[in-house]
Amino acid sequence: MRKILIEEHIPYLKGILEPYAQVCYMAPNAFTKDAVRDADALIVRTRTIIDDALIEGSAVQCVATATIGTDHIRTKHVSVYSAAGCNAQAVCDYVEQVLTECEIATNSTLGVVGYGHIGTLVTQMAQRMGLRVLISDPFKGYALTVEDLAKQCDVLTFHTPLTQEGEYPTYRLLNQNTLRVIYEDAVSTRRNKLIINAARGGIMDEQAILDGLMQHKDDILRLTFAIDCWENEPRICHELLLRNEVRCASYHIAGYSVAGKRNASQMCLDAICRHFQLPHLTICPDDGIRGDSAPGWLARITTNLKSHPDDFESLRSAYALR
Repeated sequence: MRKILIEEHIPYLKGILEPYAQVCYMAPNAFTKDAVRDADALIVRTRTIIDDALIEGSAVQCVATATIGTDHIRTKHVSVYSAAGCNAQAVCDYVEQVLTECEIATNSTLGVVGYGHIGTLVTQMAQRMGLRVLISDPFKGYALTVEDLAKQCDVLTFHTPLTQEGEYPTYRLLNQNTLRVIYEDAVSTRRNKLIINAARGGIMDEQAILDGLMQHKDDILRLTFAIDCWENEPRICHELLLRNEVRCASYHIAGYSVAGKRNASQMCLDAICRHFQLPHLTICPDDGIRGDSAPGWLARITTNLKSHPDDFESLRSAYALR
């Protein structure tokens, strides 16, 4: 019988695959070399790093991740299945909440970096709000660069995967050069700027942000940030988190919604069924998850994280899905 290891925080899957496999539900840090040695498949989230050192000599054939991104899967020796698009609407809702809480004027220009599932929804949402939208995505034929958007936009929001190779790597897209362009445009146009990262932590160079904030500390015009994804999670940069310029701060939960979790779990289940030629299976209709959509949720999260900066991971695990 096949053996499948599932990260215990992934909902809706318990009891579904048991007729076809030996299933073990495990904490992220329990995915050790010994634990995966006789496993045929893994279902994980971003907290579980899958690399050659982990799976070498194991029976693992495939990894399904209940996330859009796959940068935590660092091996080419297994089949990889992601849940691309599963939480696109949730991230879009997060960005809309940021725009609302930061009181972005309807005549503002929003720059969208990455025009995939999420970027498309964000563009449509922003246009409904009356914002002008510019897009940067060379893979989709949008030739504007991030620097172009930095010059022209009041708000810059990132929705790309994290890549360090290829013609258009996204690692540290927001860097010292980009920030210099943003500051120069803010000074010349006398406009404030907002930067949103609800994609991956490595897309922003946090040290460059801190250096820029210190360099321009006497400027009347300020750069403000909404950060959901951080470098070095869960050991995030306290110095950046506690800056007043970080208006919205959260613990990598932009995509955390009840619908998004259901979609991700079903997509992982579909991938496992296809890979092992199992019958089509459907996730459990209810895993006891209830959403929280009370007004002001992002402001409460920001206060909570800034008050407890060392509790990033526990806050994330205990988060009530929207």
